[in-house]
Amino acid sequence: MIYQKDGPGILKRLYLDRIVSLNNPKDDKKLECKKCKTVLGIQMVYKKESRAAYRLFAGAIEKKVIKGDKLLNVNGIKI
Repeated sequence: MIYQKDGPGILKRLYLDRIVSLNNPKDDKKLECKKCKTVLGIQMVYKKESRAAYRLFAGAIEKKVIKGDKLLNVNGIKI
């Protein structure tokens, strides 16, 4: 997955409008690992902002920061 994170800190939610690349369709109710099929989070609406998001289970996702100019060709996707 390629996600545009905003701000410092751990990932608690993944807003659907900030997901750039996802192997699962964005209308899936569960976010699953494509390799091991572990459920990483569930879809919800974040009430403070009325935004669709995946609420992540604690420690489910490990993030890796990639600078914008390095995203030109990640997984065959040109951004």
